[in-house]
Amino acid sequence: MKNVLAFERPAKERMSPMAWDYYDSGALDEITLRANRDAWDAIRLAPRILRDVAKRSTETSVLGRRWGAPLMVAPMAFQKLGHAEGEAATARGARDAGVGITLSTLSTVPLETVATEAGDAPRWFQLYVHRDRELTRYLVDRAVAGGYEALCVTVDAPLLGRRERDEANAFSLPAGMELENLKGLGDTSRVEAESKSGLFAYFLQQIDPGLSWNDIDWLASVAKIPVVLKGVLNPHDVAIARDHGAAAVVVSNHGGRQFDTAVDTVTALRRIVDQGPGGIELLVDGGIRRGSDVLKALALGAKAVLIGRPVLWGLAVDAAAGVSAVLRILIDELDLAMALCGTSTIDEIDGAALL
Repeated sequence: MKNVLAFERPAKERMSPMAWDYYDSGALDEITLRANRDAWDAIRLAPRILRDVAKRSTETSVLGRRWGAPLMVAPMAFQKLGHAEGEAATARGARDAGVGITLSTLSTVPLETVATEAGDAPRWFQLYVHRDRELTRYLVDRAVAGGYEALCVTVDAPLLGRRERDEANAFSLPAGMELENLKGLGDTSRVEAESKSGLFAYFLQQIDPGLSWNDIDWLASVAKIPVVLKGVLNPHDVAIARDHGAAAVVVSNHGGRQFDTAVDTVTALRRIVDQGPGGIELLVDGGIRRGSDVLKALALGAKAVLIGRPVLWGLAVDAAAGVSAVLRILIDELDLAMALCGTSTIDEIDGAALL
């Protein structure tokens, strides 16, 4: 297909209405969901000319690790809702495109299987901190043993935001679909609630709303791999994150799924960079649909971006091949945008590219 948006409609046609709404929806009136996309469209680029872009490279370095391109797959739960192979196919597709993956705690494929499918590509493990810290430690230890290179801690979900489409659908996991990383540790094979999103019910039972900076200190001390905080929007929290051992933050509003009317990620990234991140690496997600959006994110000060819903569209359409196609399109578009902006390497991209 010619662009990642071309995967959206066929993906919807292949998925049940309940599964589609789970992936596609945002919180409440979905204002933040729309704002994320609009914010990237509003940025204008100011290309440089006559700068010899005959040879270009999308390679970069994040947390000291070489990446083939400044992209990573965002953590997304329940991927077997999109395709029977779920996260295993996503990991294979990302690997084939030379892109890393962040695996959700709520994966429908065990983290060890996903690690094997990811091969040599970068892989991070997304963590929801549970009330039971021994369960949390168990997941961290499995991730480290599985070769995951960073722990990506979601920090914007002390409670799950209201997603009214999920509530209308009485969202639940189909019979036989399980939370494989938690299998055997509790009754999580079916996540249901009469009047709320089933995922909300799960969070109410398992996720700790008392999560604090003290827990980040603890995770940094036990993880033995870098800790990344995902869900940071306020610049005041970035310096605190650094002081508590975080190696990076992901500027994210959870794809507009948590707190409606929260700031879009473009505006949040600008504010954080303006205040000065103080050496901590910045990544960003939310509404990125074009390679030029990736370039804009780098020009604003991000080291890399996380790609969410478009990867799921590719998964639903053609399993691993669809994931790979989506990511390759974005990389090809980034390469073209770099050439047209007069930049040959990722390190050359800076605020001068922005009008």
